[in-house]
Amino acid sequence: MAESNFVDYVKIFCKSGNGGSGSAHMRREKFVEFGGPDGGDGGRGGHVIITGNRNMWTLLHLKYKKHIKAGHGDPGGKQRSKGADGEDIYIDVPLGTIVKDPETQEVLLEITEDGESKILMQGGRGGLGNDHFKSSTNQAPRYAQPGEEGVEGWRILELKVLADVGLVGFPSSGKSTLLSVVSAAKPKIAEYHFTTLVPNLGIVGHRESRSFVMADIPGIIEGAHRGKGLGLRFLRHIERNSMLLFLVPADSKDHLKEYKILLDELDKYNPELLDKQRFLAVSKADMLDEELMEEISKELKGIAHMFFSSVTGLNLQQLKDKVWEILNS
Repeated sequence: MAESNFVDYVKIFCKSGNGGSGSAHMRREKFVEFGGPDGGDGGRGGHVIITGNRNMWTLLHLKYKKHIKAGHGDPGGKQRSKGADGEDIYIDVPLGTIVKDPETQEVLLEITEDGESKILMQGGRGGLGNDHFKSSTNQAPRYAQPGEEGVEGWRILELKVLADVGLVGFPSSGKSTLLSVVSAAKPKIAEYHFTTLVPNLGIVGHRESRSFVMADIPGIIEGAHRGKGLGLRFLRHIERNSMLLFLVPADSKDHLKEYKILLDELDKYNPELLDKQRFLAVSKADMLDEELMEEISKELKGIAHMFFSSVTGLNLQQLKDKVWEILNS
């Protein structure tokens, strides 16, 4: 997933189609002097519909298509013929996409399953033809109902990555390296902060052909809940993860403090994130001997944790076992 092609936020203008007007046609046939009303109904205006597509990972296709309009319904015809419905417009989006009102920030709908479709903007109803308005006292109504206008407005689409496991840690804590060795994902890796600018997903193979999806999410820094660093661009992707795997590198100056900062940032952004299952892993453990591991374990007393190394493979299988156990607990 190329960084330049990953877009997880777009604002688009949508307009559903107007309903077609009903017909006020009067029946006219040879030798029939008073044929009466036979006007048909107008067609429904086209809907704007959001559809989930499991093969999509980005909202890039909507970045340069800001205005989306559905077709208008056709007017009714004679002999009670109904006008054609307006063309519906389908917008394919990745799974995990939510739609919000830009003014109230209210979440209007969300798409989480492949093929799931929801109407974003409903088309206007077609007007009734004059045939509906005839009665014993008005046998020749020469009026019909106009079609309803469609709905229009701006909408915000946000993508929240769907994954079983979300990797949470400071920049350069080893998240991308871990994902690269336990899956086929190839995230960008370098020895400087914010190498990862967009979420990367990888399918992690486990025992007996089992698997789970892991997301490497851009690194957090203190103050991220206020938008510092990559801030809110990253935090929303954690909301859909089943569990959180916290990574603190072995060369951290204060492992416990770093872990608490990560927890604090999640709590300030959305306290519900701390209700998720979580586990702490100390990365880059190839830098440690047994004595140093014991010291760090004393520092993290009472916090379930494990040491691992993506470089040497130390405890990698045990880490995957632990993640699988938590996911299925």
